[in-house]
Amino acid sequence: MIAIGLEGSANKLGVGIISHPSPGKPAQVLSNVRHTFNAPPGEGFLPKDTAKHHRSWFIQLVKQAMREAGVKIGDIDCVCYTKGPGMGAPLQSVAVGARMLSLLWGKELVGVNHCVGHIEMGREITGAENPVVLYVSGGNTQVIAYAEQRYRIFGEALDIAVGNCLDRFARTLEISNDPAPGYNIEQLAKSGKVLLDLPYAVKGMDCSFAGILSSIDLLAAELKANPEWKDPLTGEAITTADLCFSLQETIYAMLVEITERAMAHVGSNQVLIVGGVGCNERLQEMMGLMARDRGGSVFATDERFCIDNGIMIAEAGLKAFETGFRTPLEESTCTQRFRTDEVFVKWRN
Repeated sequence: MIAIGLEGSANKLGVGIISHPSPGKPAQVLSNVRHTFNAPPGEGFLPKDTAKHHRSWFIQLVKQAMREAGVKIGDIDCVCYTKGPGMGAPLQSVAVGARMLSLLWGKELVGVNHCVGHIEMGREITGAENPVVLYVSGGNTQVIAYAEQRYRIFGEALDIAVGNCLDRFARTLEISNDPAPGYNIEQLAKSGKVLLDLPYAVKGMDCSFAGILSSIDLLAAELKANPEWKDPLTGEAITTADLCFSLQETIYAMLVEITERAMAHVGSNQVLIVGGVGCNERLQEMMGLMARDRGGSVFATDERFCIDNGIMIAEAGLKAFETGFRTPLEESTCTQRFRTDEVFVKWRN
């Protein structure tokens, strides 16, 4: 079976085509194309502008994906699209495009939960069997484990997501949004040396990032007002790189802590990191150190599959389609709120 997947829950429009040759054999990624809407430095992306971007690029990316995959309309079995969660206007643009393809091509629709898409693609690419999943992105922060045909949420952000924290600090620093604000913070953090004191907000299995963002914003303002600011303990000059370094070290330590607690609770020795922030090499390194101490291992993917993409929607959608799941046209809506644990995972035992 072959599915086309359409993703556009935030500022990335992705189209992917995947094939499931036969039961027990690995999926084949036939094409996976993407285009990103980048706001100017110091600004975030607005829903209306992002939706306009998605509408402008939709047909072009579908044609490109079909051409790269070498498939025809008759080869496609279903059209999968992101039902939610995400930003309302961009989601609506992609849902309308999905309905258009469904009607024009005479194909069934499959609405997909964005997070489940990340998890299923991560499992397929890495081969992780039954890991604790750390889902970290611009809109979501969740620690997840599978049980009884649901992806159960063990812990999550109580306010803003970890990726949103990074993105908003990038705006404070007025650094480029290309290729991604979090990536640019990561590069700056590599040359940071001074670890500044920031709030450490772990509350049971949950995390809070809003207070940390407020604190690092104040430190950034202090540095801007006093460029000669030095660390009182070491006498070293404090730089923008030190701010990025301190932010990363603090928030990633929090994520490692709650992930380790979930591993202990469910008795797992595997961690799968998914979502756009999962590309961060420092997060992967810190998680790897923790997992090795427990005799476990960490699974992660590169930017092709970590960052929002269409192929993950095709993968999760095709798995659901193979179990008989369909989204009738009159129910092919989208929603900004769609929790991971609302999805019945019929394709897993």
